[in-house]
Amino acid sequence: MSARDPVVRRFPDLDALSRAAADELVGLARAAVAERGAFGIALSGGSTPRRLFQVLAARGPDALPWERVELWWGDERTVPPDHTESNYRMARESLIEPLGVDLGLGAARVHRIAGELADPDAAAAAYERALVDALGAPPVLDLVLLGMGPDGHTASLFPGSPALDEARRWVVANPVTSPLVHGTTTRITLTAPAINAARRVRFLVAGADKAAALAAVLEGPRDPARTPSQLIAPRGDLAWFVDEAAAAALRGAR
Repeated sequence: MSARDPVVRRFPDLDALSRAAADELVGLARAAVAERGAFGIALSGGSTPRRLFQVLAARGPDALPWERVELWWGDERTVPPDHTESNYRMARESLIEPLGVDLGLGAARVHRIAGELADPDAAAAAYERALVDALGAPPVLDLVLLGMGPDGHTASLFPGSPALDEARRWVVANPVTSPLVHGTTTRITLTAPAINAARRVRFLVAGADKAAALAAVLEGPRDPARTPSQLIAPRGDLAWFVDEAAAAALRGAR
């Protein structure tokens, strides 16, 4: 994984995991704003982060310095922003809209990926330019939130996909063939080098269907072509927030 073992924090269920992740996120955001004046976070799609977003929204507009938060995304499907499969739509409905429009979360600080563009490569290049313009090269995010699929993928870095070998780009359009995407599609995703440039990375993993993949990533042989989450070894700190169902196959006492 990385030069030092990642922290693995275990929780009884998704709700406890999400509340702990929310507690930490609040602290990280306040510290980043105090130190650097802003907090840049890349959001994840999927069902696990949805609960985190709901917890944050329920805490209301005063829980975080939202006027200094910059929202980015780790990946996006090639769909319009109002599509049911859009990662942006999920965050908008679970987090942004419930918090209210008075928080300053306008277009200037909500940086969605334009998955609806006819040319996914152009959409990836545009997002990469936006990241670099805002955060430098490499683009250093304060926090990247990641999920993990039952096949060991994270963001849209799927097993066997071309983006796994990317060493220079920060954002790419990644052709994906997988049962999880019901065949073949293209996803726009941060690359492993972009994620690894972050100050902190947090995996949120819940559910029994993730148990085998989690054990393979954390305790199995290194094989990122098969388990792409093994590519994530940030220069900052890495922690896994996992529920007991996902952790069921781990052998180590973590």
